[in-house]
Amino acid sequence: MPNKTATCETSLGTFRVELFTEQMPITAWNFVDLAQKGFYDGLHFHRVIPNFMNQFGCPHSRDPTSRRAGTGGPEAGSKYDVPGLGVQTRNREGCIEDEFRKPGCPRLSNEPYTLSMANTGQPNSGGSQFFINTVHNSFLDFFDKSTPSQHPVFGRVIDGQDVIMAINNTRTDRNDRPVTPVQMIRVTIDA
Repeated sequence: MPNKTATCETSLGTFRVELFTEQMPITAWNFVDLAQKGFYDGLHFHRVIPNFMNQFGCPHSRDPTSRRAGTGGPEAGSKYDVPGLGVQTRNREGCIEDEFRKPGCPRLSNEPYTLSMANTGQPNSGGSQFFINTVHNSFLDFFDKSTPSQHPVFGRVIDGQDVIMAINNTRTDRNDRPVTPVQMIRVTIDA
């Protein structure tokens, strides 16, 4: 089965992503499920750091001024289907299993324009939040032991890199939040 793609319409333009549904099925299908349910529609990029990354996916960011932005995720115990692996259940915090801890997980590096799962640093703490790398952040690779950071790549931007950079270059406040909110109008999983 070929990888899924998604169209992401933002207030600064549209970009498209390829989701690594074959290589990183638990993580990529989690994104597909949330996007198909409209979870991401209307949320805002809540953390933007120039020459590093753009973070997105917290349900509290629907209000771009929320102090809780960056702390939320999917509904606890919610389920989604992963072809070939069956139904997956998000844990009591709404997080998914750390796929990168399984033997044979592909070593996909946090290169520019890749999508990577955000987490708290604790096991199985990724849910709906992810970030788009704007530079090569190899120190975030789960297989790079130079830091404790472990962020698995599950997709890449295939069109609209200029939009990613426009988001990354937007003016931010002292908390890395865009001064002028950048909204994800809708995420559509392509056929």
